[in-house]
Amino acid sequence: MSEHSTGAPPVEQDQDTYVVGVDYGTLSGRAVVVRVRDGAQLGTAVTPYAHEVMERELAPTGAALPPDWALQVPQDYVAVLKESVPAALAASGVDPSRVVGIATDFTACTVLPVLADGTPLCEVEGFEDRPHAYVKLWKHHAAQSHADRINELAHARGESWIGRYGGKISSEWEYAKALQLLEEDREVYDRMDAWVEAADWIVWQLCGSYVRNACTAGYKGIYQDGQYPSRDYLAALHPDFASFAEDKLDATIGQLGERAGGLTAEAAAWTGLPEGIAVAVGNVDAHVTAPAAQAVGPGQMVAIMGTSTCHVMNSDVLAEVDGMCGVVEGGISPGAYGYEAGQSGVGDIFGWFVRSQVPASYEAAAQAAGQDVHEHLTSLAAAQEVGQHGLVVLDWHNGNRSVLVDHSLSGVVVGQTLQTQPEDTYRALLEATAFGTRTIVEAFEAAGVAVTELVVAGGLLKNPLLMQIYADVCRRPLSLLDVDQGPALGSAIHAAVAAGEYPDVHAASAAMGKVVRGAYTPDPARADAYDELFAEYTLLHDYFGRGGNDVMKRLRALRTRAHGARTPDAVVVDEVEAAVR
Repeated sequence: MSEHSTGAPPVEQDQDTYVVGVDYGTLSGRAVVVRVRDGAQLGTAVTPYAHEVMERELAPTGAALPPDWALQVPQDYVAVLKESVPAALAASGVDPSRVVGIATDFTACTVLPVLADGTPLCEVEGFEDRPHAYVKLWKHHAAQSHADRINELAHARGESWIGRYGGKISSEWEYAKALQLLEEDREVYDRMDAWVEAADWIVWQLCGSYVRNACTAGYKGIYQDGQYPSRDYLAALHPDFASFAEDKLDATIGQLGERAGGLTAEAAAWTGLPEGIAVAVGNVDAHVTAPAAQAVGPGQMVAIMGTSTCHVMNSDVLAEVDGMCGVVEGGISPGAYGYEAGQSGVGDIFGWFVRSQVPASYEAAAQAAGQDVHEHLTSLAAAQEVGQHGLVVLDWHNGNRSVLVDHSLSGVVVGQTLQTQPEDTYRALLEATAFGTRTIVEAFEAAGVAVTELVVAGGLLKNPLLMQIYADVCRRPLSLLDVDQGPALGSAIHAAVAAGEYPDVHAASAAMGKVVRGAYTPDPARADAYDELFAEYTLLHDYFGRGGNDVMKRLRALRTRAHGARTPDAVVVDEVEAAVR
Protein backbone atom coordinates (compact mmCIF):
# COMPACT_ATOMS: atom_id res chain seq x y z
CA MET A 1 0.00 0.00 0.00
CA SER A 2 1.59 3.26 -1.01
CA GLU A 3 0.78 6.93 -1.04
CA HIS A 4 2.61 9.15 -3.50
CA SER A 5 3.23 12.84 -3.00
CA THR A 6 1.63 15.35 -5.35
CA GLY A 7 3.55 18.31 -3.95
CA ALA A 8 6.43 20.32 -5.39
CA PRO A 9 8.63 18.50 -7.93
CA PRO A 10 11.58 16.82 -6.27
CA VAL A 11 15.09 18.11 -6.59
CA GLU A 12 17.71 15.81 -8.06
CA GLN A 13 17.45 12.40 -6.40
CA ASP A 14 21.03 12.40 -5.17
CA GLN A 15 20.42 15.62 -3.22
CA ASP A 16 17.44 14.35 -1.25
CA THR A 17 17.53 12.39 1.98
CA TYR A 18 14.74 10.30 3.49
CA VAL A 19 13.62 8.93 6.81
CA VAL A 20 11.30 6.16 7.95
CA GLY A 21 8.61 6.57 10.59
CA VAL A 22 6.96 3.52 12.15
CA ASP A 23 3.70 3.89 14.08
CA TYR A 24 2.57 1.07 16.38
CA GLY A 25 -1.18 1.19 16.98
CA THR A 26 -3.60 -1.02 18.85
CA LEU A 27 -4.20 -3.55 16.07
CA SER A 28 -1.46 -2.94 13.52
CA GLY A 29 1.80 -1.18 12.76
CA ARG A 30 2.46 1.01 9.75
CA ALA A 31 5.61 2.38 8.18
CA VAL A 32 6.03 5.46 5.99
CA VAL A 33 8.96 6.68 3.92
CA VAL A 34 9.21 10.47 4.10
CA ARG A 35 11.29 13.04 2.22
CA VAL A 36 13.25 15.12 4.71
CA ARG A 37 13.05 18.51 3.06
CA ASP A 38 9.24 18.78 2.86
CA GLY A 39 7.63 15.85 4.65
CA ALA A 40 6.23 14.28 1.49
CA GLN A 41 5.09 10.71 2.14
CA LEU A 42 6.34 8.56 -0.69
CA GLY A 43 5.40 5.05 0.40
CA THR A 44 3.42 3.39 3.18
CA ALA A 45 2.62 -0.15 4.31
CA VAL A 46 0.55 -1.64 7.15
CA THR A 47 1.00 -4.95 8.98
CA PRO A 48 -1.85 -6.24 11.17
CA TYR A 49 -0.78 -7.97 14.39
CA ALA A 50 -1.23 -11.72 13.97
CA HIS A 51 -2.46 -12.12 17.55
CA GLU A 52 -4.44 -8.85 17.62
CA VAL A 53 -5.44 -8.08 21.24
CA MET A 54 -5.85 -10.97 23.66
CA GLU A 55 -8.80 -9.95 25.84
CA ARG A 56 -10.75 -13.17 26.37
CA GLU A 57 -8.11 -15.88 26.14
CA LEU A 58 -4.35 -16.36 25.99
CA ALA A 59 -3.64 -17.24 22.36
CA PRO A 60 -0.87 -19.84 22.89
CA THR A 61 -2.93 -21.93 25.33
CA GLY A 62 -6.56 -20.90 24.94
CA ALA A 63 -6.77 -20.27 28.68
CA ALA A 64 -9.50 -17.80 29.67
CA LEU A 65 -8.44 -14.33 30.78
CA PRO A 66 -10.21 -12.42 33.58
CA PRO A 67 -12.28 -9.30 32.83
CA ASP A 68 -10.49 -6.09 31.80
CA TRP A 69 -7.32 -7.79 30.57
CA ALA A 70 -5.68 -6.77 27.27
CA LEU A 71 -2.46 -8.52 26.21
CA GLN A 72 -0.29 -8.63 23.10
CA VAL A 73 2.57 -10.68 21.67
CA PRO A 74 5.87 -8.79 21.23
CA GLN A 75 6.93 -10.66 18.09
CA ASP A 76 3.94 -9.08 16.33
CA TYR A 77 5.80 -5.78 16.72
CA VAL A 78 8.98 -7.19 15.16
CA ALA A 79 6.90 -8.45 12.24
CA VAL A 80 6.06 -4.83 11.41
CA LEU A 81 9.77 -4.08 10.98
CA LYS A 82 10.24 -7.14 8.81
CA GLU A 83 7.17 -6.60 6.64
CA SER A 84 5.99 -2.98 6.61
CA VAL A 85 9.35 -1.22 6.40
CA PRO A 86 10.61 -3.13 3.31
CA ALA A 87 7.16 -2.85 1.70
CA ALA A 88 6.98 0.91 2.27
CA LEU A 89 10.51 1.30 0.96
CA ALA A 90 9.66 -0.65 -2.18
CA ALA A 91 6.47 1.36 -2.70
CA SER A 92 8.38 4.63 -2.39
CA GLY A 93 10.97 3.81 -5.04
CA VAL A 94 13.58 5.45 -2.81
CA ASP A 95 17.18 4.22 -2.93
CA PRO A 96 17.72 2.73 0.56
CA SER A 97 21.18 4.27 0.71
CA ARG A 98 19.52 7.72 0.87
CA VAL A 99 17.62 6.85 4.10
CA VAL A 100 19.36 8.52 7.03
CA GLY A 101 17.18 7.64 10.03
CA ILE A 102 14.29 5.68 11.48
CA ALA A 103 12.00 6.47 14.41
CA THR A 104 9.08 4.73 16.07
CA ASP A 105 6.09 5.58 18.22
CA PHE A 106 3.82 3.38 20.31
CA THR A 107 0.55 3.23 22.18
CA ALA A 108 1.12 3.90 25.87
CA CYS A 109 1.25 2.74 28.49
CA THR A 110 2.00 -0.57 26.74
CA VAL A 111 4.53 -2.42 28.87
CA LEU A 112 6.24 -5.81 29.14
CA PRO A 113 8.61 -7.72 31.47
CA VAL A 114 11.99 -8.62 29.95
CA LEU A 115 15.34 -10.15 30.81
CA ALA A 116 18.52 -8.07 30.92
CA ASP A 117 19.13 -8.67 27.20
CA GLY A 118 15.62 -7.56 26.24
CA THR A 119 14.11 -11.02 25.83
CA PRO A 120 10.39 -10.87 26.72
CA LEU A 121 9.41 -13.18 29.57
CA CYS A 122 6.69 -14.74 27.41
CA GLU A 123 9.49 -16.09 25.17
CA VAL A 124 11.38 -17.67 28.06
CA GLU A 125 10.88 -21.41 28.45
CA GLY A 126 8.38 -22.16 31.18
CA PHE A 127 6.63 -18.80 31.00
CA GLU A 128 4.72 -19.21 27.72
CA ASP A 129 1.47 -20.00 29.55
CA ARG A 130 1.70 -17.18 32.08
CA PRO A 131 -0.54 -14.21 31.16
CA HIS A 132 1.57 -11.80 33.25
CA ALA A 133 4.62 -12.64 31.08
CA TYR A 134 3.04 -10.98 28.04
CA VAL A 135 2.71 -7.37 26.91
CA LYS A 136 0.04 -5.45 28.81
CA LEU A 137 -1.60 -3.16 26.27
CA TRP A 138 -2.60 0.39 27.16
CA LYS A 139 -6.22 -0.66 27.64
CA HIS A 140 -5.43 -3.40 30.16
CA HIS A 141 -7.59 -2.08 33.01
CA ALA A 142 -7.40 -4.99 35.45
CA ALA A 143 -5.11 -3.02 37.77
CA GLN A 144 -7.73 -0.44 38.80
CA SER A 145 -7.72 -1.56 42.45
CA HIS A 146 -3.92 -1.21 42.49
CA ALA A 147 -4.20 2.29 41.00
CA ASP A 148 -6.73 3.18 43.71
CA ARG A 149 -4.22 2.17 46.41
CA ILE A 150 -1.43 4.13 44.69
CA ASN A 151 -3.58 7.25 44.68
CA GLU A 152 -4.94 6.90 48.20
CA LEU A 153 -1.46 6.45 49.65
CA ALA A 154 0.01 9.33 47.61
CA HIS A 155 -2.63 11.72 48.93
CA ALA A 156 -2.37 10.40 52.48
CA ARG A 157 1.39 10.98 52.46
CA GLY A 158 1.19 14.30 50.61
CA GLU A 159 3.45 13.11 47.78
CA SER A 160 4.42 16.15 45.72
CA TRP A 161 4.30 14.36 42.37
CA ILE A 162 0.62 13.40 42.51
CA GLY A 163 -0.46 16.91 41.51
CA ARG A 164 1.52 16.62 38.27
CA TYR A 165 -0.97 13.91 37.25
CA GLY A 166 -4.17 15.73 38.03
CA GLY A 167 -4.38 14.03 41.40
CA LYS A 168 -4.67 10.46 40.08
CA ILE A 169 -2.39 7.80 38.65
CA SER A 170 -4.14 5.65 36.05
CA SER A 171 -4.58 1.89 36.09
CA GLU A 172 -3.20 1.99 32.53
CA TRP A 173 0.24 3.13 33.70
CA GLU A 174 3.46 1.45 34.74
CA TYR A 175 3.12 1.35 38.52
CA ALA A 176 -0.41 -0.03 38.77
CA LYS A 177 0.33 -2.75 36.24
CA ALA A 178 3.62 -3.63 37.95
CA LEU A 179 2.00 -3.79 41.38
CA GLN A 180 -0.63 -6.12 39.95
CA LEU A 181 2.16 -8.30 38.54
CA LEU A 182 3.99 -8.41 41.88
CA GLU A 183 0.89 -9.45 43.78
CA GLU A 184 -0.59 -11.88 41.25
CA ASP A 185 2.46 -13.63 39.76
CA ARG A 186 5.47 -13.18 41.99
CA GLU A 187 7.59 -15.60 39.95
CA VAL A 188 7.29 -13.49 36.79
CA TYR A 189 7.97 -10.31 38.77
CA ASP A 190 11.13 -11.74 40.34
CA ARG A 191 12.35 -13.23 37.05
CA MET A 192 12.10 -9.99 35.06
CA ASP A 193 15.09 -7.68 34.98
CA ALA A 194 13.26 -4.69 33.50
CA TRP A 195 9.70 -3.42 33.17
CA VAL A 196 9.90 -1.82 29.74
CA GLU A 197 7.60 0.38 27.71
CA ALA A 198 7.03 -1.16 24.29
CA ALA A 199 8.07 2.20 22.85
CA ASP A 200 11.54 1.61 24.27
CA TRP A 201 11.61 -2.14 23.66
CA ILE A 202 11.19 -1.73 19.90
CA VAL A 203 14.01 0.86 19.81
CA TRP A 204 16.10 -1.67 21.76
CA GLN A 205 15.45 -4.19 18.97
CA LEU A 206 16.54 -1.67 16.35
CA CYS A 207 19.75 -0.33 17.88
CA GLY A 208 20.71 -2.82 20.58
CA SER A 209 20.55 -0.23 23.37
CA TYR A 210 17.94 0.27 26.08
CA VAL A 211 17.13 3.99 26.29
CA ARG A 212 14.08 5.08 28.25
CA ASN A 213 12.28 7.90 26.43
CA ALA A 214 11.47 11.06 28.39
CA CYS A 215 7.84 11.02 27.25
CA THR A 216 6.74 7.70 28.73
CA ALA A 217 9.10 8.07 31.69
CA GLY A 218 7.36 11.30 32.63
CA TYR A 219 3.74 10.55 31.77
CA LYS A 220 3.55 6.83 32.56
CA GLY A 221 6.50 6.29 34.93
CA ILE A 222 6.06 9.10 37.50
CA TYR A 223 9.48 10.53 36.65
CA GLN A 224 9.40 14.17 37.74
CA ASP A 225 12.22 16.61 38.39
CA GLY A 226 14.79 13.89 37.82
CA GLN A 227 13.46 11.30 40.25
CA TYR A 228 10.92 8.52 40.76
CA PRO A 229 8.71 8.01 43.83
CA SER A 230 10.72 7.24 46.96
CA ARG A 231 11.54 3.79 48.32
CA ASP A 232 9.54 4.62 51.46
CA TYR A 233 6.43 5.34 49.44
CA LEU A 234 6.77 2.21 47.30
CA ALA A 235 7.44 0.05 50.38
CA ALA A 236 4.24 1.34 51.93
CA LEU A 237 2.36 -0.06 48.93
CA HIS A 238 4.06 -3.44 49.37
CA PRO A 239 7.32 -4.19 51.22
CA ASP A 240 8.75 -6.00 48.20
CA PHE A 241 7.85 -3.09 45.88
CA ALA A 242 10.34 -0.74 47.56
CA SER A 243 13.09 -1.20 44.98
CA PHE A 244 10.80 -1.39 41.93
CA ALA A 245 11.87 1.94 40.40
CA GLU A 246 15.61 1.41 40.84
CA ASP A 247 15.68 -2.32 40.06
CA LYS A 248 13.04 -2.78 37.36
CA LEU A 249 12.45 0.65 35.85
CA ASP A 250 15.43 2.96 35.96
CA ALA A 251 17.53 3.40 32.81
CA THR A 252 19.22 6.14 30.80
CA ILE A 253 16.64 8.81 29.87
CA GLY A 254 16.71 9.92 26.24
CA GLN A 255 15.18 13.24 25.17
CA LEU A 256 12.74 13.33 22.26
CA GLY A 257 14.50 13.76 18.93
CA GLU A 258 17.82 12.45 20.24
CA ARG A 259 19.69 9.54 18.71
CA ALA A 260 19.30 6.33 20.73
CA GLY A 261 21.91 4.50 18.65
CA GLY A 262 22.68 3.16 15.21
CA LEU A 263 20.71 0.52 13.31
CA THR A 264 22.19 -2.91 14.03
CA ALA A 265 23.15 -5.37 11.32
CA GLU A 266 20.28 -7.65 12.33
CA ALA A 267 17.71 -4.84 12.17
CA ALA A 268 19.19 -3.65 8.86
CA ALA A 269 18.55 -7.14 7.46
CA TRP A 270 14.97 -7.04 8.75
CA THR A 271 14.18 -3.64 7.28
CA GLY A 272 16.36 -3.33 4.19
CA LEU A 273 17.81 -0.08 5.58
CA PRO A 274 21.52 0.79 5.85
CA GLU A 275 23.29 -0.43 8.96
CA GLY A 276 24.33 2.34 11.32
CA ILE A 277 21.71 4.96 10.38
CA ALA A 278 20.21 6.98 13.24
CA VAL A 279 17.59 5.34 15.43
CA ALA A 280 15.66 8.00 17.34
CA VAL A 281 14.62 7.78 20.97
CA GLY A 282 11.14 6.23 21.24
CA ASN A 283 7.94 8.21 21.56
CA VAL A 284 4.19 7.90 22.13
CA ASP A 285 1.76 7.83 19.21
CA ALA A 286 -0.25 10.79 20.48
CA HIS A 287 2.62 13.06 21.49
CA VAL A 288 4.58 12.44 18.31
CA THR A 289 1.57 13.60 16.28
CA ALA A 290 1.80 17.20 17.52
CA PRO A 291 4.79 18.13 15.32
CA ALA A 292 3.19 16.32 12.38
CA ALA A 293 0.24 18.71 12.76
CA GLN A 294 2.49 21.76 13.22
CA ALA A 295 1.00 22.09 16.71
CA VAL A 296 3.96 22.52 19.04
CA GLY A 297 3.19 26.10 20.07
CA PRO A 298 1.57 27.02 23.41
CA GLY A 299 -2.18 26.39 23.55
CA GLN A 300 -2.44 24.22 20.44
CA MET A 301 -4.33 21.15 21.71
CA VAL A 302 -4.11 18.10 19.46
CA ALA A 303 -6.86 15.49 19.79
CA ILE A 304 -5.68 12.23 18.27
CA MET A 305 -8.96 10.45 17.64
CA GLY A 306 -8.98 6.72 16.99
CA THR A 307 -10.07 3.81 19.16
CA SER A 308 -9.45 6.21 22.03
CA THR A 309 -8.54 9.89 22.05
CA CYS A 310 -5.42 11.42 23.52
CA HIS A 311 -5.23 15.19 24.00
CA VAL A 312 -1.74 16.70 24.05
CA MET A 313 -0.63 20.32 24.21
CA ASN A 314 2.42 22.43 24.89
CA SER A 315 2.29 25.40 27.24
CA ASP A 316 4.71 27.86 28.79
CA VAL A 317 2.73 27.60 32.04
CA LEU A 318 3.21 24.90 34.69
CA ALA A 319 -0.09 24.14 36.44
CA GLU A 320 -2.01 21.32 38.08
CA VAL A 321 -5.04 20.45 35.94
CA ASP A 322 -7.87 18.33 37.33
CA GLY A 323 -7.66 14.80 35.96
CA MET A 324 -4.90 15.41 33.45
CA CYS A 325 -2.70 12.45 32.54
CA GLY A 326 0.38 14.44 33.36
CA VAL A 327 2.52 17.48 32.72
CA VAL A 328 6.12 16.79 31.73
CA GLU A 329 8.84 19.26 30.90
CA GLY A 330 9.93 18.40 27.37
CA GLY A 331 7.23 15.73 27.17
CA ILE A 332 6.15 16.77 23.66
CA SER A 333 9.02 18.92 22.48
CA PRO A 334 12.00 20.54 24.21
CA GLY A 335 11.56 23.87 25.93
CA ALA A 336 7.90 23.60 26.91
CA TYR A 337 5.64 21.90 29.42
CA GLY A 338 3.79 19.12 27.65
CA TYR A 339 0.30 18.31 28.90
CA GLU A 340 -1.71 15.15 28.30
CA ALA A 341 -5.33 14.15 28.87
CA GLY A 342 -7.55 11.64 27.15
CA GLN A 343 -10.66 9.55 26.64
CA SER A 344 -10.40 5.77 26.97
CA GLY A 345 -13.08 4.98 24.41
CA VAL A 346 -14.09 6.87 21.26
CA GLY A 347 -13.85 4.91 18.02
CA ASP A 348 -14.08 1.73 20.10
CA ILE A 349 -17.52 2.87 21.29
CA PHE A 350 -18.78 3.55 17.77
CA GLY A 351 -17.39 0.20 16.64
CA TRP A 352 -19.06 -1.64 19.54
CA PHE A 353 -22.41 -0.06 18.70
CA VAL A 354 -22.23 -1.04 15.03
CA ARG A 355 -21.11 -4.60 15.85
CA SER A 356 -23.65 -5.36 18.54
CA GLN A 357 -26.56 -2.90 18.48
CA VAL A 358 -27.53 -2.39 14.83
CA PRO A 359 -30.23 -4.61 13.24
CA ALA A 360 -29.71 -6.52 10.00
CA SER A 361 -32.11 -4.22 8.15
CA TYR A 362 -29.69 -1.33 8.60
CA GLU A 363 -26.81 -3.42 7.32
CA ALA A 364 -28.86 -4.29 4.24
CA ALA A 365 -29.80 -0.63 3.69
CA ALA A 366 -26.16 0.43 4.00
CA GLN A 367 -25.10 -2.20 1.49
CA ALA A 368 -27.81 -1.11 -0.93
CA ALA A 369 -26.58 2.48 -0.64
CA GLY A 370 -22.97 1.46 -1.23
CA GLN A 371 -22.01 2.51 2.29
CA ASP A 372 -20.60 0.81 5.34
CA VAL A 373 -22.81 0.84 8.44
CA HIS A 374 -20.93 3.77 10.02
CA GLU A 375 -21.49 5.87 6.89
CA HIS A 376 -25.16 4.90 6.75
CA LEU A 377 -25.81 5.77 10.38
CA THR A 378 -23.88 9.02 9.98
CA SER A 379 -25.99 10.07 6.97
CA LEU A 380 -29.21 9.38 8.92
CA ALA A 381 -27.94 11.14 12.04
CA ALA A 382 -26.78 14.17 10.06
CA ALA A 383 -30.39 14.91 9.09
CA GLN A 384 -31.34 15.52 12.72
CA GLU A 385 -31.47 18.78 14.61
CA VAL A 386 -29.53 19.07 17.86
CA GLY A 387 -31.50 17.36 20.62
CA GLN A 388 -34.02 15.76 18.25
CA HIS A 389 -33.17 12.25 19.48
CA GLY A 390 -33.94 13.15 23.11
CA LEU A 391 -30.85 11.36 24.44
CA VAL A 392 -27.75 12.08 26.45
CA VAL A 393 -24.92 9.55 26.85
CA LEU A 394 -21.91 9.14 29.13
CA ASP A 395 -18.98 7.97 27.01
CA TRP A 396 -17.47 5.65 29.61
CA HIS A 397 -17.90 2.30 27.86
CA ASN A 398 -14.13 1.77 28.31
CA GLY A 399 -13.85 3.71 31.55
CA ASN A 400 -12.86 7.34 32.02
CA ARG A 401 -9.30 8.55 31.50
CA SER A 402 -9.84 12.29 32.05
CA VAL A 403 -10.92 14.03 34.12
CA LEU A 404 -12.12 11.34 36.54
CA VAL A 405 -9.32 8.81 35.90
CA ASP A 406 -11.46 5.81 36.83
CA HIS A 407 -11.66 2.74 34.61
CA SER A 408 -14.32 1.10 36.76
CA LEU A 409 -16.87 3.53 35.30
CA SER A 410 -19.16 2.42 32.46
CA GLY A 411 -21.45 3.83 29.78
CA VAL A 412 -24.91 5.30 30.31
CA VAL A 413 -27.70 6.14 27.85
CA VAL A 414 -30.54 8.31 29.17
CA GLY A 415 -33.78 9.05 27.33
CA GLN A 416 -34.39 5.93 25.25
CA THR A 417 -38.00 5.12 24.36
CA LEU A 418 -39.73 2.59 22.12
CA GLN A 419 -39.37 5.15 19.33
CA THR A 420 -35.58 5.43 19.66
CA GLN A 421 -33.82 4.38 16.45
CA PRO A 422 -30.20 3.22 15.97
CA GLU A 423 -29.24 6.48 14.32
CA ASP A 424 -30.50 8.36 17.38
CA THR A 425 -28.24 6.46 19.73
CA TYR A 426 -25.36 6.60 17.26
CA ARG A 427 -25.55 10.40 17.09
CA ALA A 428 -25.83 10.61 20.88
CA LEU A 429 -22.64 8.53 21.16
CA LEU A 430 -20.82 10.88 18.77
CA GLU A 431 -21.98 13.85 20.84
CA ALA A 432 -20.99 12.19 24.12
CA THR A 433 -17.36 11.92 23.01
CA ALA A 434 -17.43 15.61 22.07
CA PHE A 435 -18.81 16.43 25.53
CA GLY A 436 -15.93 14.44 27.01
CA THR A 437 -13.45 16.55 25.09
CA ARG A 438 -15.16 19.77 26.16
CA THR A 439 -14.94 18.61 29.79
CA ILE A 440 -11.19 18.22 29.35
CA VAL A 441 -10.78 21.62 27.65
CA GLU A 442 -12.73 23.35 30.42
CA ALA A 443 -10.59 21.66 33.09
CA PHE A 444 -7.45 23.07 31.45
CA GLU A 445 -8.83 26.57 31.16
CA ALA A 446 -10.10 26.50 34.77
CA ALA A 447 -6.50 25.78 35.83
CA GLY A 448 -5.17 28.75 33.86
CA VAL A 449 -3.80 26.76 30.91
CA ALA A 450 -5.24 28.40 27.80
CA VAL A 451 -6.47 26.26 24.89
CA THR A 452 -6.24 28.49 21.83
CA GLU A 453 -6.74 25.96 19.04
CA LEU A 454 -8.09 22.42 18.58
CA VAL A 455 -6.31 20.29 16.01
CA VAL A 456 -7.76 16.89 15.17
CA ALA A 457 -5.71 13.94 13.97
CA GLY A 458 -6.45 10.24 13.59
CA GLY A 459 -8.82 8.20 11.47
CA LEU A 460 -12.04 9.74 12.83
CA LEU A 461 -11.36 13.13 11.26
CA LYS A 462 -12.78 11.62 8.06
CA ASN A 463 -16.31 11.77 9.53
CA PRO A 464 -17.57 15.30 8.72
CA LEU A 465 -20.60 15.08 11.03
CA LEU A 466 -18.38 14.12 13.96
CA MET A 467 -15.99 16.99 13.23
CA GLN A 468 -18.81 19.53 13.00
CA ILE A 469 -20.25 18.26 16.28
CA TYR A 470 -16.88 18.77 17.95
CA ALA A 471 -16.60 22.32 16.57
CA ASP A 472 -20.13 23.14 17.77
CA VAL A 473 -19.84 21.48 21.19
CA CYS A 474 -16.40 22.95 21.96
CA ARG A 475 -17.23 26.34 20.36
CA ARG A 476 -13.87 26.39 18.60
CA PRO A 477 -12.68 26.14 15.01
CA LEU A 478 -11.12 22.78 14.24
CA SER A 479 -7.89 22.40 12.30
CA LEU A 480 -7.12 19.02 10.73
CA LEU A 481 -3.93 17.07 10.28
CA ASP A 482 -3.51 16.87 6.51
CA VAL A 483 -2.02 13.37 6.16
CA ASP A 484 -3.40 9.88 6.72
CA GLN A 485 -0.47 8.59 8.74
CA GLY A 486 0.01 11.36 11.30
CA PRO A 487 1.95 9.51 14.01
CA ALA A 488 4.20 7.87 11.42
CA LEU A 489 4.94 11.32 9.96
CA GLY A 490 5.61 12.60 13.48
CA SER A 491 8.07 9.77 14.03
CA ALA A 492 9.71 10.57 10.70
CA ILE A 493 10.13 14.18 11.88
CA HIS A 494 11.95 12.90 14.97
CA ALA A 495 14.07 10.62 12.80
CA ALA A 496 15.16 13.65 10.76
CA VAL A 497 16.19 15.48 13.93
CA ALA A 498 18.04 12.42 15.28
CA ALA A 499 19.89 12.16 11.96
CA GLY A 500 21.00 15.79 12.20
CA GLU A 501 18.90 17.00 9.27
CA TYR A 502 17.22 19.68 11.41
CA PRO A 503 18.45 21.37 14.59
CA ASP A 504 15.31 20.62 16.62
CA VAL A 505 11.74 19.32 16.50
CA HIS A 506 10.26 22.80 16.00
CA ALA A 507 12.29 23.41 12.85
CA ALA A 508 11.53 19.96 11.48
CA SER A 509 7.82 20.37 12.23
CA ALA A 510 7.67 23.69 10.37
CA ALA A 511 9.23 22.11 7.27
CA MET A 512 7.67 18.64 7.32
CA GLY A 513 4.30 18.98 9.15
CA LYS A 514 0.93 19.10 7.36
CA VAL A 515 -2.22 20.86 8.60
CA VAL A 516 -5.43 22.52 7.32
CA ARG A 517 -6.28 25.44 9.61
CA GLY A 518 -9.93 26.17 10.49
CA ALA A 519 -11.41 23.31 8.48
CA TYR A 520 -14.61 23.39 10.60
CA THR A 521 -16.11 26.39 12.38
CA PRO A 522 -18.84 26.34 15.06
CA ASP A 523 -22.42 27.27 14.20
CA PRO A 524 -23.73 29.62 16.94
CA ALA A 525 -27.29 28.24 17.01
CA ARG A 526 -26.17 24.63 17.24
CA ALA A 527 -23.54 25.58 19.83
CA ASP A 528 -26.26 27.17 21.99
CA ALA A 529 -28.38 24.02 21.75
CA TYR A 530 -25.39 21.87 22.66
CA ASP A 531 -24.79 24.00 25.74
CA GLU A 532 -28.12 22.70 27.09
CA LEU A 533 -27.21 19.07 26.36
CA PHE A 534 -23.75 19.55 27.81
CA ALA A 535 -25.28 20.81 31.05
CA GLU A 536 -27.23 17.54 31.29
CA TYR A 537 -24.09 15.55 30.47
CA THR A 538 -22.22 17.36 33.25
CA LEU A 539 -24.95 16.57 35.80
CA LEU A 540 -24.77 12.87 34.92
CA HIS A 541 -20.96 13.02 34.79
CA ASP A 542 -20.72 14.30 38.35
CA TYR A 543 -23.53 12.12 39.70
CA PHE A 544 -22.08 8.83 38.49
CA GLY A 545 -18.42 9.85 38.43
CA ARG A 546 -17.91 11.87 41.61
CA GLY A 547 -19.61 9.68 44.20
CA GLY A 548 -23.28 10.58 43.83
CA ASN A 549 -24.06 6.99 42.92
CA ASP A 550 -21.44 4.24 42.74
CA VAL A 551 -23.76 1.78 40.99
CA MET A 552 -21.23 1.28 38.17
CA LYS A 553 -18.61 0.05 40.62
CA ARG A 554 -21.13 -2.26 42.34
CA LEU A 555 -22.20 -3.76 39.03
CA ARG A 556 -18.59 -4.31 38.02
CA ALA A 557 -17.90 -6.04 41.32
CA LEU A 558 -20.91 -8.32 40.78
CA ARG A 559 -19.66 -9.15 37.28
CA THR A 560 -16.19 -9.97 38.55
CA ARG A 561 -17.59 -12.25 41.26
CA ALA A 562 -19.79 -13.99 38.69
CA HIS A 563 -16.77 -14.65 36.48
CA GLY A 564 -14.93 -16.07 39.47
CA ALA A 565 -17.75 -18.41 40.45
CA ARG A 566 -18.83 -19.98 37.18
CA THR A 567 -21.67 -22.50 37.46
CA PRO A 568 -21.34 -25.91 35.79
CA ASP A 569 -24.20 -24.97 33.44
CA ALA A 570 -22.34 -21.81 32.35
CA VAL A 571 -19.22 -23.84 31.64
CA VAL A 572 -21.25 -26.25 29.50
CA VAL A 573 -22.76 -23.35 27.56
CA ASP A 574 -19.29 -21.92 26.91
CA GLU A 575 -18.09 -25.32 25.67
CA VAL A 576 -21.08 -25.65 23.32
CA GLU A 577 -20.56 -22.14 21.94
CA ALA A 578 -16.87 -22.85 21.42
CA ALA A 579 -17.69 -26.05 19.54
CA VAL A 580 -20.14 -24.18 17.31
CA ARG A 581 -17.53 -21.53 16.56
